Amino acid sequence: MTNTHPPLDEIDFRHTHRAIHLALEAEGRGDLPVGAVVTLDGEVIAEAGNAVLVPAYHPGRHAETEALSRVPANLWPRGREMTVYTTLEPCVMCAGAMLLHGVGRVVFGALDPLGGAGELLARLPAYYEGGAGVPEWVGPVMPELCDPLFHRVLERFDALPCGKSNF
Repeated sequence: MTNTHPPLDEIDFRHTHRAIHLALEAEGRGDLPVGAVVTLDGEVIAEAGNAVLVPAYHPGRHAETEALSRVPANLWPRGREMTVYTTLEPCVMCAGAMLLHGVGRVVFGALDPLGGAGELLARLPAYYEGGAGVPEWVGPVMPELCDPLFHRVLERFDALPCGKSNF
């Protein structure tokens, strides 16, 4: 899959900045600085910061999955119309959650060369290209603001008891 880099419109700009704000809030709580926003019709329907470290270590509480879990159930039939904005290119787990939920578009601020799932999306079984649909993968859109957050994620991860970032 090729990442696209279209110019950001006002809606994309606003929601990406909100994701950055959520990442900084997560960092302020002692967590990894990643934030995510889910929108429908240009309006925020769910959002979250990373919750991997706080209140207790749980590797599955990424900002993207936390935000997806907060989307009201009655809106999921419109999943293809939703956009997820995140500060970091989603990992395999988060991309899988977006794929299974039928999210139509993903906009990310920083490329993750160590764990980003963009290249994997190009090699999915044909089923996903047809019925379920692969989300449009847009980014990196604000690397000047989001790359420093990613570098702080790596620094923080390296200090954890689970070891170095040897993805």
